[in-house]
Amino acid sequence: MDVGCEVKLSAMKLRLHQFLSKTGVFASKRAVKDAVWAGDVTVNGSVVKDIAFQFKPNKKEVCYRGERLALPTTERCFLLNKPAGVVCSRLNSQERELGKQSVFECFRHHLPDQDFERLITVGRLDEDTTGLLLVTTDGTFAHRVASPEHHVSKRYAVSTAQPVSNADREKLRTGVEIELESNGEVDIYMTQPAVVEGGENLTTILTLAEGKKRQVRRMFASLGHEVLALERLSIGGLHLVDFGLPEGSFSEIDLNEASEMLFHHSTDKRP
Repeated sequence: MDVGCEVKLSAMKLRLHQFLSKTGVFASKRAVKDAVWAGDVTVNGSVVKDIAFQFKPNKKEVCYRGERLALPTTERCFLLNKPAGVVCSRLNSQERELGKQSVFECFRHHLPDQDFERLITVGRLDEDTTGLLLVTTDGTFAHRVASPEHHVSKRYAVSTAQPVSNADREKLRTGVEIELESNGEVDIYMTQPAVVEGGENLTTILTLAEGKKRQVRRMFASLGHEVLALERLSIGGLHLVDFGLPEGSFSEIDLNEASEMLFHHSTDKRP
């Protein structure tokens, strides 16, 4: 994050639990809440037990057990080759009991605790989907990339059990109807036109500028195709192949460079 963005973050109002989470001092949201409710957090010398208390970090002094806390001054971004079998979220107790694994474990022993605890994914990939995933400490950057208004393209290699016919490829290019669930209700959604390459040899290259939940799998399912494997190849002008990363490995990338490749090369395509 550049200096201008950092000043903006410090000048804007934050809820107390948001501020505490961003400091990287606490291991979880539960730890943040417990510290506040226990009276271990003060704002300008007064104990505050309301996690939703709002204030401007640049005008208030926050302490935890007498130690002053501050927001980090730099943000970081990483490009990860996500392996299969990991989820793009922090694990809750039920997921741990089920033996689930989090994508964040790829970073645990490679970053300072303060940075590790602030990591978020830029959008999500399904548990069984592999490939390019951006992980950052910068929530503003993550929101920009994921926002539909920016139309950042995402390119996937889709492996199916049967070849995708010319007719089906044409349907993908014009849009197909998929079912989306929201608040227990199922709605029919018409996907935006996609760029489609290949398909004759059981692998189709699909480029989208949107990202509904499990959208690629739902699109192919609507045409009667089972997706056997799904890999994200690129986001905008960031191509996984350029980084030479084995599954589970990551490379740090400058946020300004990432923004340039994402927002100024969003229509970039490769054969």
